[in-house]
Amino acid sequence: MRLFQNINIDFMGKRKFFYIISASILVLGLLSIIFRGLEFGIDFKGGTEIVLQFEKPISISDVRDDLSGIGLGDIEVKTFGGETGVLVSTELTELPPEIFPKMKENMLNLLSTNFPTSKFELKDTSANTLILEFANPDTAGLVVERLIALGFQAGRVPEDITNRSISARIAMADWIEESISAKFVDNPFTVIREEKVGPKVGSELKVNTLIAVVLSLLTILLYLGFRYKFVFAFGAVLALFHDVLITLGLYAIFYGLIPGLNLEINLTIVAAFLTLIGYSINDTVVIFDRLRETIKIHKTETLYNLLNQGINKTLSRTILTGGMTILTITVLLIFGGDVLRAFAFTLLFGIIIGTYSSIFVASAMVYDYATKYKKKIEF
Repeated sequence: MRLFQNINIDFMGKRKFFYIISASILVLGLLSIIFRGLEFGIDFKGGTEIVLQFEKPISISDVRDDLSGIGLGDIEVKTFGGETGVLVSTELTELPPEIFPKMKENMLNLLSTNFPTSKFELKDTSANTLILEFANPDTAGLVVERLIALGFQAGRVPEDITNRSISARIAMADWIEESISAKFVDNPFTVIREEKVGPKVGSELKVNTLIAVVLSLLTILLYLGFRYKFVFAFGAVLALFHDVLITLGLYAIFYGLIPGLNLEINLTIVAAFLTLIGYSINDTVVIFDRLRETIKIHKTETLYNLLNQGINKTLSRTILTGGMTILTITVLLIFGGDVLRAFAFTLLFGIIIGTYSSIFVASAMVYDYATKYKKKIEF
């Protein structure tokens, strides 16, 4: 299927107009990032994520109201995978000191109730973990099995069947379960997972993410410089920076302005940005390939006309490929739920901006660079 038969649009003649559009959006996004900042997820700022699975559909507002007063600070609650799943996020990585003593007492009462004839001694308490010693290894093993069955994290200390000591960790999910289970008697829930990320790990991830993106752009620069000419690599990588910065700026612009688009930067978003870089450069390479073929055939033609021909000849392919991808991502954005919304948003706007930059930015940069420095392009 081919659209726009024999089309001949003067893209190079309109390049300054599109420079102004790109620069305006880019400046607006950068100002939003500087003055409003970006919201980072738990992957980068540290905290805890807990997934609850209810038996029946649940009202997020009810869960949010019940969790707001249990002493875990600012809690974010949203759907997870459907009407019965709930994702609870908090910046805390451990139970607050005022809550742990109560949970410790509950744990000891639980052991006394379940093992009334077994004597044990509390040997140590550290990092929300109890170290308990029993009379014999068999009892210790039975207690570990029982605690695991009840949803606690437990094990021998150290891991040896002959040891009488066990460790029992009191997690944040245990406190949530303790606090709100009675309010959902008609709709019980289970804790599917609990993930913690410390602030130090989050800081390291920020640095590693920046390194990953920069290295990917440098690698593309070297690859295109080797496959084509440096002037092409310059235009393509500049367009990629344009795509990434504008998409990132949209996060800051839309946060707090559009319901449903209060999106945080997390590792899933990093994957989306790297996917965006690959998609955008693929579009640009298709245009450059056609341009290289055209230059080999029409050696006396001006670079201005050759660039216009290359874009016009690939315009049908670019719009069809981008249009079908955008259609798929739009469905994912609408129906994918909160878990996939940020990923779909990044790809949707990133692909639109990437397709735009492949047509109006990358080739225009090649032309202006070659014209300014009087570079003759030959293959």
